[in-house]
Amino acid sequence: MQLTQHTDYSLRVLIYLSLQPARLCTITEITDFYGISRNHLVKVVHKLGLLGYIETVRGKHGGLRLARPAAEITIGEVARSTEPNFNIAECFDREANQCSITEVCRLKTILLQARTAFMETLDSHTIADAVSDRRGALALLVPMPAPVKRRLAARK
Repeated sequence: MQLTQHTDYSLRVLIYLSLQPARLCTITEITDFYGISRNHLVKVVHKLGLLGYIETVRGKHGGLRLARPAAEITIGEVARSTEPNFNIAECFDREANQCSITEVCRLKTILLQARTAFMETLDSHTIADAVSDRRGALALLVPMPAPVKRRLAARK
């Protein structure tokens, strides 16, 4: 299974915000940190706000923060609310299914079991669980001088 970019970015935003619960974060700092498109992130943040995962504060000193603790937001919940569907094969979509062996094929049953196991795993973990090394992750958030960033990037 593969999650859409929208879900990936949604999870990244929530993880970033979970690391800094005491302050408001900006879209610009999140896009700079992850190196992702601001246009995409604006859409992601808007949807996360509508879904109640984040609070947005407007104004000069505005920004974003989690609307509830990271330990209360499951990854499965986020995936269900940001993915358009979980049709992992054509036969999962009743309207678009054109497969001629659907009536006798057991593949859908097997894939359904796999999808169920996938979602159960996502449901068993929270945004807080997504960062195993909290101190290391926080260290990544500290702005580094450009020469240090270049040296680290060259090592990858």
